[in-house]
Amino acid sequence: DIRHKLELLSILRTMAKEKKITVIMSLHEIDLAQKISDKIMCVKGETIFHYGVPEEVFGEQIIRDLYEIDNGYFDPCFGSIELPRVEGTPDVFVLSACGMGIPVFRRLQKEGIPFAAGILYRNDMDYQLARLLAVEVVEEEPFCEISNAAYERAAVWLRRCSRVICTEIPIRSCNKRMEDLMEEAKRLGKLERWSAQ
Repeated sequence: DIRHKLELLSILRTMAKEKKITVIMSLHEIDLAQKISDKIMCVKGETIFHYGVPEEVFGEQIIRDLYEIDNGYFDPCFGSIELPRVEGTPDVFVLSACGMGIPVFRRLQKEGIPFAAGILYRNDMDYQLARLLAVEVVEEEPFCEISNAAYERAAVWLRRCSRVICTEIPIRSCNKRMEDLMEEAKRLGKLERWSAQ
């Protein structure tokens, strides 16, 4: 189980550091390999496919090619495999920030509901997953006020979708216009507040 794997990997990591020894192991759990390894050798068939430090090896395209993934995604930020997005015209627009949208994205994916998400800053945790799972993502440059272009795109999706799910969003000066989107969704009778259940 995961607890024993973590204990074993921690023991091996400590031993390698304290005794200055090299540990060579074969792992099939790429998420664990990414977190524990100093160097990675990827073997495909009988060939060394890629070799290097985890930051070089665990790129989205390298993992897609290594495992021949064509119906899902590898997210190098989280070290996780994601199922493919639900295609189609978005029925739900998700307003979120600071990782609060992740459970909403996963729920909509499980329910087979295509969705759009925004306005997400490119350095936000929500953006990292939304770019893989959402049909449309309205994005903004980090640390900038929401531009008119991003706001208008979000407003279009808000009006097109039948529901708007809003998570807790910390409002500050740069994302103040998110409040306007919430008010518009409320005025249209589409606003649903999300709380983890």
